[in-house]
Amino acid sequence: MIRQPYKQAPAHPPSPAPKPHRLSPIGAVVASLTLLATGTAWAADAATEAAEATALDAVTVRSRNRIEKLQDVPLSISVVQGNELERLSAHGVDAITKRAANVSWNLGNQRTSSLSIRGIGKIGQTEAQDPSVGIIVDGVNFAYNALTSSFDFVDIETIEVTRGPQGTLLGKNTSVGNISFTTRRPSFTPTSDFSLEFRQRGSLFASAAVGGPVIDGLLAWRGTFSVNRGEGDIVNPYNKDISYTNTDRVSGRVQFLLTPSPDLKARLSFDLQPRAGETTNGRSLPVLNPPTTYADGSSIITLTNQQRLARRWFAQNDGYSVDEYKHALTNDGARGLVTGSRGASAEVNWQLGTHTLTSITAYKDYHFNAVNDEGSPFDVYRNAGGFWNDYKQVSEELRFTSPSGGFVDYQGGLYLIQVHNEADYRRWWGNDAGAWFASNAQYARLDADGSGRSLLQNTLANTKTSYNSPTGVQDIRNKSAALFAQANWHFTEALTLTTGLRVTREDRRNTGRSEITANGSAAELNPSTVNGVLLGGFDAYLNTGAAKWVLNGIVVPANTAGATLVAAGTSAAPTVALTTDTSNATLLAQANAQADAAAKKYFNAASWAALSDAQKRQLADAQAIRKSQIGVLFNSTVAEPFKATQPAFVLSPSYKLGANHTAYLSYQHGEKAGISQLVNGVSFLVKPEKTNSFELGLKSALFDKTLILNADVFLTRIKDYQQSVRVVDAYTTALNNDGSFTYTSATGNVPQVEVKGLEVDGVYGGLKNTSLRFSGAYNRAIYKRFPNSAQPVENGYTGAAPYRDVSGQPLAGAPKFSFNVGGDYRLPVGGDKELHTSANVSYSGSYHSDNALSAYSIVPKSYLVDLAVGIGHRSKSYDLSLVVKNLLNDDTVRAITSTSYTPAVPRSIGILFTSKL
Repeated sequence: MIRQPYKQAPAHPPSPAPKPHRLSPIGAVVASLTLLATGTAWAADAATEAAEATALDAVTVRSRNRIEKLQDVPLSISVVQGNELERLSAHGVDAITKRAANVSWNLGNQRTSSLSIRGIGKIGQTEAQDPSVGIIVDGVNFAYNALTSSFDFVDIETIEVTRGPQGTLLGKNTSVGNISFTTRRPSFTPTSDFSLEFRQRGSLFASAAVGGPVIDGLLAWRGTFSVNRGEGDIVNPYNKDISYTNTDRVSGRVQFLLTPSPDLKARLSFDLQPRAGETTNGRSLPVLNPPTTYADGSSIITLTNQQRLARRWFAQNDGYSVDEYKHALTNDGARGLVTGSRGASAEVNWQLGTHTLTSITAYKDYHFNAVNDEGSPFDVYRNAGGFWNDYKQVSEELRFTSPSGGFVDYQGGLYLIQVHNEADYRRWWGNDAGAWFASNAQYARLDADGSGRSLLQNTLANTKTSYNSPTGVQDIRNKSAALFAQANWHFTEALTLTTGLRVTREDRRNTGRSEITANGSAAELNPSTVNGVLLGGFDAYLNTGAAKWVLNGIVVPANTAGATLVAAGTSAAPTVALTTDTSNATLLAQANAQADAAAKKYFNAASWAALSDAQKRQLADAQAIRKSQIGVLFNSTVAEPFKATQPAFVLSPSYKLGANHTAYLSYQHGEKAGISQLVNGVSFLVKPEKTNSFELGLKSALFDKTLILNADVFLTRIKDYQQSVRVVDAYTTALNNDGSFTYTSATGNVPQVEVKGLEVDGVYGGLKNTSLRFSGAYNRAIYKRFPNSAQPVENGYTGAAPYRDVSGQPLAGAPKFSFNVGGDYRLPVGGDKELHTSANVSYSGSYHSDNALSAYSIVPKSYLVDLAVGIGHRSKSYDLSLVVKNLLNDDTVRAITSTSYTPAVPRSIGILFTSKL
């Protein structure tokens, strides 16, 4: 997508200002675009480059680290201008994706959200996995999706979307494309820009960008600051100060430009977003009429919240009903997701004759802390699967660039990045957890008397784990080192061949564990061991043949008369080998002592042996509830590392069909690193993802260059696509030891994915006072071969296979059709003032919002319309606008399952004031 302001000079031209040029309709775009400052660009150099580009009546881009006409670059590229984003108060990455072709945003929380290009990469990111879409901010590559989702992008010059595998030109390699953000840079011209917006629901957005010379000709600075706060549209009646989803962001960025000589320039940048909380998790409402049968017609028999609420235990909260709260959420334990980030970078450009040496050194960190809730006002969870995450990356890029022109121009360099990511999945249970998670039979036996009720309360109360996610607690350490080079071979004035090669050495390591961090109120109800993790409890079994309870496996008759041993909390029949090792006298004595302590604590009995069978059954029920929630435990385990040398390359001829048309053909190959990870304590190495992308495009300037129209057709084939798949759960299979395999869902490889389609991108400037731009895509993304997908919820009936083949089905999160149209109209009035209106319409076709492709997960097609109407001074000294987001109040759900959905954010109206001093 190409953005075109109405005949407007750059907001802050370098000093001295160039002589104004008379711009053609399309050339008006260039004045702002050519002040990009990526790679080796500097504000002081932009004036001459802007004049040259404007004379060509073409938009310029810097996706290849040098100013080039967009029409000459043999790649599918979209450009979004910061000016348009500001006019419609679009600062988040979600809003930005609605202004570029075939780019979408996977709605999640600040950690799980992700970007996709051409439907690839939208669903399936884990901490140890590289993002499919690369994010570059001022030349610094981010290796973690979360670094984009928690922040506002303000004081932006341009955003460029480059599609297809990347990596032969700069920084980190990516498998499907890059999105590059370029902020406005320091200059020696003083500047002061301000904006203030008041919106519905107590919302406020304010930003300021100030700067200028510190030492004229030697040191300049630019500081950018923003505050974004507001309430959500859904209120928690349990705590009306909590709404979903609120906004609470404060951020700052300071840049310094140092120019000690004409040949040496350095830019230092520091950014900070202090930690603050936003209630992104929990914005989910119940489906009022969930399905009652599976696909085979059998009844869905699961313990629902309604059934739980009917229990005596919860009767004290009269009138509470999940279904009654269609537009309210009742969480007592959830808190806002706390995020924060710090960063610093140093970019140095040294002119060595006709060549340029560039160094970009950068540090970036990110913190995330989630405390979630089960969605009721009861003390069930104090943290229902929370997450603590500390991420750090350090990178260095060294790049050597030749001058453009001649037979060949080239770039080459070295890139290093080191990542340390600590991820801790956490759970913390409350006093009502036992009554909430007990089965109907367990609850009936335990709620029958006072001793049983004490067991219900204590079994999980105050217990904490770092927890039974398949991956457990992770300590991720990744290192990448790469050499890259790209050259443009100009065989004739019309024919150019672009070639590029990258070689990356990857070293990915991961260490994990899953453990109880606090035993809470009932340490005595632990089993003795789980998977070799000593818990200090006891084990009780029911000998079905003798109808007798057995403690710690020490009275085990030979399996005669059909006798089996059934462990508390399981339905399997373990062998004697799975009981406590009776040769270890110390462990056996400890287990017996714990069993006797439990008998004394809950029944005032002298020992476990003195209990009745009914009392032993109550103890076993409480143990079973505890064991089922604690889940998989494993000691610290080192996963198999991923080590490999991975190539990337590009081969792209382009041919100018006259002055106004350029055709190109591109073949790009890229690889995403494999994943070192654990699945329930067992190493499970994910293979690298390999992408081959073919593209045929035509770029045209039509109707006296008032219409820029770019189109391409593409075919992308991916081998071993990384997303959630069904795999053998080696841990549970070994635990059951019954000759069958148990399966779980984990990040793995889909054997083959294919994506093909058509993209159109353009801008029209042939109407007076008006600029129009448009983009659209037909995108057919399918699982070419995927034999081991998870079963959807409707296939949860008894006897269903543990996985299914979805070959030929569409990728999750990939709509087939999408487009967006935007326009600006500016009418001069009163000599020095202008009336203006800006609008953006984005459309997305329907898609599945879960990897299992459930029939209940289809998000319908939707339109989103944003509109701004205002008046201001043509010098931009002041401007006042009415900004309406979601003008038509589209209420299409953003994600949906068989039991819950994420509602749309309703229409909001704001007043925006901006000023440039």
